[in-house]
Amino acid sequence: MNSLFRSPKWSYSFRTIVFIYFIGLIIIPIIGIYTQSLSAGVASFIENLSDPLAWKAVLLTLKLAAIATLINIAIGTMIGWVLVRYEFPGKSIINSVIDLPFALPTAVAGFIILLLVGPSSMFYDWFGIDIVFHEPAIVIAMVFVTFPFVIRGLQPLLEELDQSEEEAAYTLGSSKAHTFFRIILPTMLPGILSGAMLAFSRAIAEFGAVVLIAGNIPGKTLVASVYIFGEIESNNPHGAAAVSVLLLTISFLILWFIHKLNRGGQA
Repeated sequence: MNSLFRSPKWSYSFRTIVFIYFIGLIIIPIIGIYTQSLSAGVASFIENLSDPLAWKAVLLTLKLAAIATLINIAIGTMIGWVLVRYEFPGKSIINSVIDLPFALPTAVAGFIILLLVGPSSMFYDWFGIDIVFHEPAIVIAMVFVTFPFVIRGLQPLLEELDQSEEEAAYTLGSSKAHTFFRIILPTMLPGILSGAMLAFSRAIAEFGAVVLIAGNIPGKTLVASVYIFGEIESNNPHGAAAVSVLLLTISFLILWFIHKLNRGGQA
């Protein structure tokens, strides 16, 4: 059976299928977005991209995505550490639930957040603070949908870490803090960075979880994905494509950085 699938005929067929799949579902749509953004000319592209509302939406999205990413770095690192280094009842359940944001429809995530922190929630009854239609609600939504990235990027590195190096450091009189920063953290750092970059890239593109709680106030709570949706609804596909190209380019740069990081800094 193995020799059958390794034959030149089967190998050529598999490569052809993969190539067609990659071209049809990834390359052609990406080329279509760039083509659409420039179809009305470079001047129109620059005009749509330099629209004050568009820039405010993009800058707000980048700011809130950065905040959500920093939160995920802190919380995700702690959770990843606990799941790898400690045994406790319910660990397997928690480890499974972490991936829930990957499986849950993002619109459902937005509705859950609306129920948790909206004007009719216990949070509002206890504290009297309504954060829906404000920036904190958008950050919560971004944190929720990007929650697993740092944890899943960190766990394999911690599991592969040879604890004998830590024990040797302790034997030689090294403190816990010194051991962590000199031995453990360098091993964890690639996973933290790659997970953080993926979380940031995912956050800037989030739509379903934020559209219900953002409020869509221009310059205040209007994020880039909702702005794109509004431009399409307003029959301005060129404006939507211009902002889409900007976000897509940012995502490309992030993926390139992650790829370079995983290759140990090689080009």
